[in-house]
Amino acid sequence: MNWRWLIRAGGYLLSALLLFVILTILFIPGQALLDLGNRAIAPQGLAVTAGSFGKAFPIGISGRGWVLSSAKGELLKLDSGSVRLRILPLLTGKVSFAINAVSGSGRLSALASSSAGGSLTVEMSGLNLEQIPFFASVTGMKAQGVVNCRAEIGSIAKKASGYVQVDARGVDLAGIRMGETPLPDARYQTVQMMLRLKSGAAAIESFTLDGEGLYVRLKGDIHASETLQSAPLDMIMELMPKPEFMEKQKFIFLLLSKYLDTPGHYQIPIKGILGKPLMQ
Repeated sequence: MNWRWLIRAGGYLLSALLLFVILTILFIPGQALLDLGNRAIAPQGLAVTAGSFGKAFPIGISGRGWVLSSAKGELLKLDSGSVRLRILPLLTGKVSFAINAVSGSGRLSALASSSAGGSLTVEMSGLNLEQIPFFASVTGMKAQGVVNCRAEIGSIAKKASGYVQVDARGVDLAGIRMGETPLPDARYQTVQMMLRLKSGAAAIESFTLDGEGLYVRLKGDIHASETLQSAPLDMIMELMPKPEFMEKQKFIFLLLSKYLDTPGHYQIPIKGILGKPLMQ
């Protein structure tokens, strides 16, 4: 009899706590929830704004015209998106959010959880690179193509571990500069990357750009840092152009001549930080 009473009392207590959390969030203004999210990402130099937003069923916020930006400019634009608190994980004492967004023809979905020191799973499909202002506002390059991405990251609050996988098709990249040095404009049939995270640092397991007359391979490490933009780089970029491609952009390859390793193969060390990579 005592056990039944304890189980029943525990159920009542859990229900009351859940109801309290739900009612608390329901009565928190949407702007306050947005401000809370901005405080969480501010240490990374990031901020989120929305053209219009309101509450989402059952518990969350949704809006249109979302923009993720940094001090250098806009990074990502979303036509519409929502962030919803997941109810069932609350029963086990975990806070978890479901995130869904649309940008042009692309879709993004993510799950963020407080479990295991903080975890994040992201899946992005059919996103047009023209919908990502990061390339123009931060790097000054023009980018076209369609990208798919999947990422699973754990222990975010400690030292992140996991992976980021990218697959893009029909990619046009133009106006790329590394410091003061321009890099070749090219169209790539495929761009593929696998990035491994361990103890807060990142290692490029594979990063290739297979283009029309140019093949590019990137390898190396992105070291741990307090902010993402200040993460030190230690990478090598290899350029393998065909003779006819070099002829069309001979001035750029003339500027890169000191990196010529063997005929048709350029090897370029990249240092600096993620926010400002530099060719050595």
